[in-house]
Amino acid sequence: MVERTFDEALNIHTIGVREWKGKDEEKYNRYEATPYEALEMFFEQYELEQTDTLVDFGSGEGRVSFYVHNRFNVPVTGIENNDRTFEAALSNKKSYRYRAADKDAPIYFEYGLAEQYDIQPTDNRFFLFNPFSVTIFKQVITNIVASLEKDPRMAEVILYYPLPAFKRVMKHTPLQKVKKVKVPRIHGKYGKFIIYRYTPESE
Repeated sequence: MVERTFDEALNIHTIGVREWKGKDEEKYNRYEATPYEALEMFFEQYELEQTDTLVDFGSGEGRVSFYVHNRFNVPVTGIENNDRTFEAALSNKKSYRYRAADKDAPIYFEYGLAEQYDIQPTDNRFFLFNPFSVTIFKQVITNIVASLEKDPRMAEVILYYPLPAFKRVMKHTPLQKVKKVKVPRIHGKYGKFIIYRYTPESE
């Protein structure tokens, strides 16, 4: 009921599950949107500023992208590599924009591999909900760190459903864990958000 209510308010459709088929199913996890209840609980404790830009890796049909864009009116880029799911996100964007004409920040969806996304100097918030294998996750984090070191800026990585293997990867990066938000009614012991922050040496 909650999922449908929020979808209708945003004028999108993101309910459901889509499995990967074929050789890529070992690399990429199924499409399953972050629960709205979890997003509500998290963003009651986490704010985005007008100067922030969010990148949603494994954005699926766009739920997190639309939710964040609608709530904070900040630029958002969603990265998705499933062609059917990507087309659904584009369809959602058309209907969302019709309803959210007052939100002037840009919102993009890019079709392609997360590990090949060209991180922009303005990107400083990165969201991931268990979208792919730990090998790909490690490469994405490596790319983020390289961008932050090339163009120093404060940035944060937000992990939802943080599996132990992902947390081990983060321990070997210059990003420091700064906050945890638990949503225990959802996804059991993995129902939590962990925020990792990169702070330039000059700050």
